[in-house]
Amino acid sequence: MTDVPSLAAAAQVNAGDTAWMLAATALVLMMTPALGLFYAGLVRSKNTLNTFMMCIAAIAVAGVTWALVGYSLAFDGDGDLIGGLGHAFLNDVTFEPRDGTTIPHLVFFAFQATFCIITTALVSGAVVERMRFGAFLVFAALWSVLVYAVLAHWAFGGGWLIEGGTRDFAGGVPVEMGSGFSALAAALVVGARKDYGRQALLPHNAVYVLIGAGLLWFGWFGFNGGSGFSTGNSSVLAFTNTLLCPACTLVVWFALDLIRGRQVTAIGAATAIIVGCVGITPAGGYISPGWAMVLGALVALPSYAVIVWRPRTRVDETLDVLAAHGIAGFTGILFIGFFAEMSWNGVADGLFYGDAGQLGSQLVAAVAAPAYAFAMTYALLKLIGAVTPLRGSDHEEAVGMDIIHHGEEAYATGEGAILVSTETHVTEDRPVAQPV
Repeated sequence: MTDVPSLAAAAQVNAGDTAWMLAATALVLMMTPALGLFYAGLVRSKNTLNTFMMCIAAIAVAGVTWALVGYSLAFDGDGDLIGGLGHAFLNDVTFEPRDGTTIPHLVFFAFQATFCIITTALVSGAVVERMRFGAFLVFAALWSVLVYAVLAHWAFGGGWLIEGGTRDFAGGVPVEMGSGFSALAAALVVGARKDYGRQALLPHNAVYVLIGAGLLWFGWFGFNGGSGFSTGNSSVLAFTNTLLCPACTLVVWFALDLIRGRQVTAIGAATAIIVGCVGITPAGGYISPGWAMVLGALVALPSYAVIVWRPRTRVDETLDVLAAHGIAGFTGILFIGFFAEMSWNGVADGLFYGDAGQLGSQLVAAVAAPAYAFAMTYALLKLIGAVTPLRGSDHEEAVGMDIIHHGEEAYATGEGAILVSTETHVTEDRPVAQPV
């Protein structure tokens, strides 16, 4: 028989807050398949399914690891570096309110699970089109615990950053900088695609990218608006800022595209939406709508610059997770230190309003989180690579990861033979993958 919570506990749960958080949780979960669509449109057609499947795999793997141990390490206890195991296997995660909230602990857990899931999926964007699917599954399981859960504890779960005064409303530390700088490390360890720098590796479906970006923006209203854990002022502020900030990023991105190439590109527009949403993620509940618009304009500049610069290097960070998430998240975290306003957030002022200490706290987070994410991801992939190959062979990369790892294609070619391994195997019921 299911235990029924006590009347005293039930009385502490606010029905309106709970209803909003259930909706917000569903919105954030939707963001992961939306990310799959966004990513899938950015790669070549022979890797469409594999790219999407990495995001779907994150739902499975990170969702399970979060329930088993990740949530507990992030949110149980108040250790400086890591939480405890009191909530492992969802121990004591019940209908009763999570401390400091008016929503059931189970709802708080589920909402936080969707953050771990999408962050794990984000990192895949650095290594698509060449990382082996099995190796990614192992990486996702370990990364969600050893990187994401640790950073979430630092920023949200009672760790040293939040205790030291760092403000991060919805995930600039564990989600944005965590994924962005982990992506850089992953790209360096896995290495560049074999055709990188020798031929144009162009997105195959800009419409997928735009639809994915639009769905991500829609889901981001739950991501940021839900991070107030209520229907109160902080959620309303973050919700509104999530509309205004990306809109301003789009305007500036259009101008940059016109200045640089005299054309406004669809891929650029989709990227701008993501950059604006990322920039407001840490700051959404701490700055006024006016400053959110300024942030939207400002965050476009460093992210655009890194996206333009990165292809000139040998770092094949395939889908620019560093620029769109790491750099934009870094910008948003620092922006709080300058322009947080207590009259809007009831918590802290930034340097512009007289508190230089807040900027110092934000600077600490802006250095520590990227350093930890990069170093731990680098070491983790090196360890996995010592046990199993991280990437496919040149042959597998040429054929495409869809056929090699899933035996399917996003777009059937109608032909009857396919090379499916490093040897020649002929199958009459599988179509040929045509490199794009």
